[in-house]
Amino acid sequence: MMRHARSLLALAFALPLAALAAGCEAQQPSKQKVQIRDTVGKTTQEVRNLKPELSQGGQVTDGKIHSTNYLDIQADAYRTEVAKIAKMRIQMDMGTYEALNGEKPKTYEEFMDLIIKKGKPDGIQLPMLPYYQEYGYDPEAKELVVIEYPEKKKAYQDQQDKLLGRK
Repeated sequence: MMRHARSLLALAFALPLAALAAGCEAQQPSKQKVQIRDTVGKTTQEVRNLKPELSQGGQVTDGKIHSTNYLDIQADAYRTEVAKIAKMRIQMDMGTYEALNGEKPKTYEEFMDLIIKKGKPDGIQLPMLPYYQEYGYDPEAKELVVIEYPEKKKAYQDQQDKLLGRK
């Protein structure tokens, strides 16, 4: 008798959940428009030249947290701190290079070859940023920056709002 009651109870909870899940599946778009990338635990050696990226709509971030919603603040803080840690690592390596050579790398190409060392075993692996942000090198300031693409960020936010029923 007790087994039968448990089965009925389980069925009573399972049916509404299955119906809810089926309804949610029907509302989801069949094809995701914005392709995001995994970031947690991932690394990259991709650093873009700042000047061309600015002409394509990129903007240098200020490195501050701008979210106001509790969950968004957590994600924004994580992204911001990951970028700050990457910048500190590059500053340290640039300082060492400058101490040994008397100056910092002058061009984007020198920076990539001498500091990032892309494709080499001793190359720097930077933490992956969200798909709407990229690392960039500013040859005038001789520093690593984070470039954000507002159009990509807005497209993702609009998609999430629609998917979650916020709009």
